[in-house]
Amino acid sequence: MDIALAKQKTTGQLLGVVLLELGFVDEQKVFFPILAEQCGVPFVDLKNITVPRPAIQKISAKLALHYQIIPVSQDENNLTIATADPLNVQILDEISAAADCPVKFVLSTEKDIIEAIRKYYGIGAETIEKMMGESRPIAKPETMVSRLDDLGSEASISRFLNQILMEAYQSRATDIHVEPYEDELKIRYRIDGVLHNAKVPQDIKHFKDAIVSRIKVLSNLNIAERRTPQDGRFKVRAENIDLDLRVSFLPTQFGESLVLRILNTAKLYSLDELGLRPDEKDMIDRLIKKPHGIVFLTGPTGSGKTTTLYSCLSKINTDDQKIVTIEDPIEYQLKGITQIQINQAVGLTFAKGLRSMLRHDPDIMMIGEVRDVETAEIAVQIALTGHLVFSTLHTNDAAGGVARLLDMGVEPYLITSTVECFIAQRLVRVICPHCKRVSKEAFNGINAQEENPVTVFEGKGCEKCSHTGYWGRQAIYEFLIIDDIIRKLIIDRASAERIRDAAIERGMKTLLHSGWEKVKSGLTTPSEILRVTAKDGAG
Repeated sequence: MDIALAKQKTTGQLLGVVLLELGFVDEQKVFFPILAEQCGVPFVDLKNITVPRPAIQKISAKLALHYQIIPVSQDENNLTIATADPLNVQILDEISAAADCPVKFVLSTEKDIIEAIRKYYGIGAETIEKMMGESRPIAKPETMVSRLDDLGSEASISRFLNQILMEAYQSRATDIHVEPYEDELKIRYRIDGVLHNAKVPQDIKHFKDAIVSRIKVLSNLNIAERRTPQDGRFKVRAENIDLDLRVSFLPTQFGESLVLRILNTAKLYSLDELGLRPDEKDMIDRLIKKPHGIVFLTGPTGSGKTTTLYSCLSKINTDDQKIVTIEDPIEYQLKGITQIQINQAVGLTFAKGLRSMLRHDPDIMMIGEVRDVETAEIAVQIALTGHLVFSTLHTNDAAGGVARLLDMGVEPYLITSTVECFIAQRLVRVICPHCKRVSKEAFNGINAQEENPVTVFEGKGCEKCSHTGYWGRQAIYEFLIIDDIIRKLIIDRASAERIRDAAIERGMKTLLHSGWEKVKSGLTTPSEILRVTAKDGAG
């Protein structure tokens, strides 16, 4: 109390606010319940109640946001409103007039009220309300393009998009999915590799064509073309962070579906931040210092292959090295590295670009993806002439990379002469540090071979992690080093299973083993490891 009183003298704030800011009282358990008692109004924990729809419909989203209020319940005589400022009786008349019934206050925290507004009204609800009130939405695609000429409409659509992008960024989303259906427009965020529904107002379905057209304008795409897929990108600034958004449109039965990939151009991970074990980091350090050869990263889309490649390039990006990349698309812009963007429209393919890259006298080259035999053979020839090459393949595990190249038609002797390593990769969610606890459930799947009991942790779920129990991701790896034994199997065109078994006998740690090490370290859960490995036999 002495500390709080001393600070109050300098700040002039209410004593209760000072105690709250200093962390001496808990907002939920102490501060607001006492304030509610002093004001003579009940305290309501909005997280533990469900507000009926009729009560929500009594107050507009615009009014709720303006006064920071949320309806709680409704009976025959009164509408109960939650507020963080119960002493502000001046707004009672306006709220009562808007609801057309008497209103009474209950107390809740400002944070819970804002979260409840998003939950029950949806993101950008006041913007959608405004647009619905200005004019009746026109659903025909032909006329929606002309609606964008209306400055007021465009400004409203722009504001709504900004709200969606800001919400996605603050939620740590990597992708935004906008999906039209017959009677709704669904927006979903991919957070830590898992899709979550965004809370948006139902009336957003009336503006799906306007939203699509607005994003096409930002991406410099043809807004009149709705029959074929289109790809583009644009940049925005959120909280002083430059976000590069990659956009892809697909025509569907009920309109164009689109996905926005959010690329934080200011964030480039170092090798130390990828979650590598010390032995794995040593292997990568040795591989990236090779004078020539090919290093392949394998895994499905979204497994973090490109991020790992960029981290490797950043590590060896020095003034005495010439590094050239060819990508589709360029996801991160790396200073000091020459990056080439594939352009199929003008005939700039991976194969054609690779031939031209050699004339630039590079020391190290990165190929975004080996998709066909022509690209694979050129990559092999480049490695044979004394260059270090990095690239990716779409396979389930490291041994599958060998089978993939053989299926393409690359000769076994070329693979054994050039490829140094296949690295399989997955991303696993990390347990939220704010709600981490020892798991009460017994688990005897992965740890059946363990001699000593293993303490398994889990995330209980809290506000910080949106009650998922996870916060962020780390990579797990599988390194298939091409040694003499593996080379002989490749020459004999052995199956991926035989190569994999031989590698395990020689000490290769599988994705499942790498994941289990993270479970033992308390970083993730057994169910998360099984989610990303068991379904494709990567264990």
